[in-house]
Amino acid sequence: MNRKRIRDYGITIGSLPPGKRNTITDIPGVTVGHCTIDTPRHKTGVTVILPSPENIFQNKLPASAYVLNGFGKTAGLLQVQELGTLESPIALTNTLNVGLVQDALVEYMVNRCKKEEVQLKSFNPVVGECNDSSLNDICDRAVKQEHVFSAIKTASEDFDQGDVGAGKGTICFGFKGGIGSASRVIPIDGQDYHLGVLVQSNFGRTGDLMVNGFPLGQKTEKEIEAAREDKGSIVSVIATDLPLSSRQLHRVLKRVCIGLGRTGSHIGNGSGDIMIGFSTACTLPFDSEESFHNVKILNESKMDLAFRAVIEAEEEAVLNSMVAADTVIGYKGEARLGLLPYLERYLDLIK
Repeated sequence: MNRKRIRDYGITIGSLPPGKRNTITDIPGVTVGHCTIDTPRHKTGVTVILPSPENIFQNKLPASAYVLNGFGKTAGLLQVQELGTLESPIALTNTLNVGLVQDALVEYMVNRCKKEEVQLKSFNPVVGECNDSSLNDICDRAVKQEHVFSAIKTASEDFDQGDVGAGKGTICFGFKGGIGSASRVIPIDGQDYHLGVLVQSNFGRTGDLMVNGFPLGQKTEKEIEAAREDKGSIVSVIATDLPLSSRQLHRVLKRVCIGLGRTGSHIGNGSGDIMIGFSTACTLPFDSEESFHNVKILNESKMDLAFRAVIEAEEEAVLNSMVAADTVIGYKGEARLGLLPYLERYLDLIK
């Protein structure tokens, strides 16, 4: 399988430096796991982002969610938006599997809290989705509890990108989409902070595809089974160790659309564009008896670098999801081609 990314071909997106891994796991404590289901009938799976090695229900994180276009079937965003905290791993899957994956996250947290003697009476699992029904027999709802548990168990700092996990059956700009990630370093007052993005890409009209400002979609749409409409979905998960409040995270999430625009997205009517973000800079214990939380947050006048970081990382993460993906043949015989051969043809013009 090809698992190279856009930078491996000499293409640099933006001006800020990437983190050591150039993934969302450059934020200390964040890990990612996949479970991929790849059979003749099923091209699907689940991807889980674990925001912390600690029990996140007991040690909640500042968080926010932003819905740019609400053509989506996510779970858990309402409470994240209202309370400004995250108390769950974030799972990504296909549209008709949201309920089963949500139930698996509940079972995971119930078991963990019992083991750690933490009282749990209410829990807000967070699940995002993209519709992979062009390549996957989605009505079978192939993703089960054991797949979610496997993704959690195998989560690590190093993880595959492309047609894996929740990205196995997705399509982006008519090419094979998938899971992509990128990160940026944010220097403030002599200290390096990090912001990382992970996407599940499943959107875009082929003729609109831009790679580092080059109209690759226009050059290739006559050669492939092109997507004629900008529809599908993209879920973007943003993590940072920068001390941000939920309100500041919300401001960061709104800039994701600029990164999407740089890839060619027009946020079509049938595209669900969902952003979920959290900061690991502090924890908010659920059983504290204190009346106040003392937390440090970034001076508002210093937000510009965070905005630039999320725009650059989003653009690169989308491109990574496509470059790292191989051609996949769906259950009806439909083939969605990997982007790489077409990218390589125009490399001299794109760099």
